[in-house]
Amino acid sequence: MALTEIGENAKKVLERRYLARDENGEVVETIEGMFKRVASTVAAADTVFNVHADVEAQAASFYEMMTELRFLPNSPTLMNAGRPLGQLSACFVLPVEDSMEAIFEAVKDAALIHKSGGGTGFSFSRLRPKGSTVNSTGGVASGPVSFMRVFNMATEAVKQGGTRRGANMGILRIDHPDILEFIDCKKDNADITNFNISVGLTEDFMRAVETGGSYDLIDPHTGIACDELEARAVFERIVDAAWNNGEPGIVFLDRLNRDNVVPAQGPIEATNPCGEQPLLPFESCNLGSINLVKMARREEDSWTVDWQLLAETVAQAVHFLDNVIEVNSYPLPVIGQTTLATRKIGLGVMGFADLLLILGIPYNSAEAIALAERIMAYITAEGRAASQRLARERGSFPLFGESIYQGEEPLRNATVTTIAPTGTLSIIAGCSSGVEPVFAYVFTRTVMDGTEMIEANPVLRRALEDAGLYSEDLMRRIASEGTVAHIEELPEELRKVFVSAHDVSPEYHIRMQAAFQRHTDNAVSKTVNFPSTATREEVAEVYRLAFAEGCKGVTIYRDGSRDGQVLSIAAGGEKGAASGAATATDAGGTALAAAAPVAVPAPAASAPQQPFGQIRPRPRPEITQGFTERMKIGCGNLYVTVNYDENGICEVFTSTGKAGGCPSQSEASARLASVALRSGMSVDEVCTQLKGIRCPSTVRQSGMSCTSCPDAIAKVVLKVSKHIEAGKAAEAAALKPEPVLPRRGGAIPVQVEAASGAHAFARPSGGREQYGVHTALLPGACPECGSGLEHEGGCIICRQCGYSKCG
Repeated sequence: MALTEIGENAKKVLERRYLARDENGEVVETIEGMFKRVASTVAAADTVFNVHADVEAQAASFYEMMTELRFLPNSPTLMNAGRPLGQLSACFVLPVEDSMEAIFEAVKDAALIHKSGGGTGFSFSRLRPKGSTVNSTGGVASGPVSFMRVFNMATEAVKQGGTRRGANMGILRIDHPDILEFIDCKKDNADITNFNISVGLTEDFMRAVETGGSYDLIDPHTGIACDELEARAVFERIVDAAWNNGEPGIVFLDRLNRDNVVPAQGPIEATNPCGEQPLLPFESCNLGSINLVKMARREEDSWTVDWQLLAETVAQAVHFLDNVIEVNSYPLPVIGQTTLATRKIGLGVMGFADLLLILGIPYNSAEAIALAERIMAYITAEGRAASQRLARERGSFPLFGESIYQGEEPLRNATVTTIAPTGTLSIIAGCSSGVEPVFAYVFTRTVMDGTEMIEANPVLRRALEDAGLYSEDLMRRIASEGTVAHIEELPEELRKVFVSAHDVSPEYHIRMQAAFQRHTDNAVSKTVNFPSTATREEVAEVYRLAFAEGCKGVTIYRDGSRDGQVLSIAAGGEKGAASGAATATDAGGTALAAAAPVAVPAPAASAPQQPFGQIRPRPRPEITQGFTERMKIGCGNLYVTVNYDENGICEVFTSTGKAGGCPSQSEASARLASVALRSGMSVDEVCTQLKGIRCPSTVRQSGMSCTSCPDAIAKVVLKVSKHIEAGKAAEAAALKPEPVLPRRGGAIPVQVEAASGAHAFARPSGGREQYGVHTALLPGACPECGSGLEHEGGCIICRQCGYSKCG
């Protein structure tokens, strides 16, 4: 069939991220071909259970379900089914045991999973706390947070082949002695960037928060209580950190284990990167989502849910996901064995907010919550029925006999339902994401020739056209305001129904999450959006409500909290107080042997912020000229590129040669130099700070002494600066620049002046700056297309180009 419902934006996302390419990077697959590849590969599993199975008919059924956009599997299945990699799972959990060998074995396993396109979750709760004695060496342990940074660096190095970025979840129990350091470990947005983090809360801890009591910290190495903390003070510390930038989230560990299907296999300690899939060590899960927009049926003058079509789609989807388990190529043998033992699948939904719009139901209403419960209860019931039918044909999951379901009718799959963030899947399907409210109803996008294109939510557009109200000017106004709530020219009923994420109160965000959670086997990925003006107490209330309503975890995001915050220092001020509290706690954090409970300093009450300074670097120009010079450093070659425009040097970035080097050190120096130079600091001042820094691997280069990477950067910056000032082409030629190769999504050489060796660069105006091999996001902008980013389930997603990143 013709894929007439695939939108232009969806086609671009598919071409960019999903369709097969040849060795030259050219797309060699059509969208129709992709769906046929996936359908035929997954359908082939039927012959494992029935040699006479009509695989062709089953492939046609799967193909129809996907091309009608009723159901889509997780991205690795679309990308890899029927291709050499063959890894189809979205998420994995790996154990991290308390030994150096086990830790680095987990690092290696995570790298292999990331390379295959999967995300990983870890509990670091078994690692002994910082400062503990290591008997084998006589040294002291560095603690969970330090090892998280090791995992983070490994993820950065892999980058998943450019199709899916490495993503991790790090969890630490609330009773671990290093919990305060963990809570604050992502206060700097540039730290541990490939992780989402969540604190594992217990029922005992939450009861202590309610009563104002204290709780024990347990040394995981000995199992003995080593200290106490005041629960309410620690809770406030978590709230403050989440208010600051959305990290950490929280997960309720006892609830994860209440629903642990095979408790004899051990406790559930971790989840996948977005928190919706609790898993045992070495388990994986295959996810997929039903598009609820396709379940809407017109009846005369009104719309309703087509329950029969929903039941049929659920049955097909469960069959599809169970087949995926069979045809999957697992990245590690133990993962394959563990996954096959429980055969967990996670069927969820997308397009829920759009379905509400079609039905004329406001997201923030009791009617919407009731419908959420009814839909999810129906999907889970129909999903289990489908799993039972498969069990009759294929057998139950192998550990069924020791599961919480023993004695009941056998199930093929230990779990059936999960609500995952749908990110790029919802772009392909042309619907709202997961169970989130619509983030924005209208986008404006600038195309290559500078023309602005308006993209509107199809349900809103249709409603406005039916009412005779649609116009380009109105669309631009909605895009600029981000909501229809305050546009009084629109009918009140329309404004009431078409609410956006920031029109929905945090309370309704949680109540909606809880409604879906009550009928979901695993968990629900959802972001509770707060306005920038939200207080810490409002965040605390949401956490308490989530606990009371039975949620398994919470992720919050306060608008603008990760966007270039202005540093402020003031007595009692928010930023100053938070820093003071952190310092006081850290300073006192070593006194773990005290008999009395340790009172964790709570953040000071909100006070007017006093800006200390608001110097911001000038934007990077569209076109620059620059030079690259190869510098000899102690561990090989360092390639230093310095670019400039009519206002002077504007950026520096570095790349290390094959022999290695110190990429993090050189990159950090280059980034800071770039920001400083565009903020108005003189070249001499910047270079004075960099010159002469010494590295143990110092060598001398003919005619020039390079004592370190920063020293090499300073020398090239000074050299280029002199040539800019003098304007001498002959001297510029003496730099002997090596060609700057185009970087993926980065600088594109558009002009080469052969005589001088100078290069001019045009970079897409996407709100990004690239130094070396890393990309730094500027506030709220997609690093690949420059459009606005949405926060979803602990990740960010661009609905224009499909870029996504967790952590």
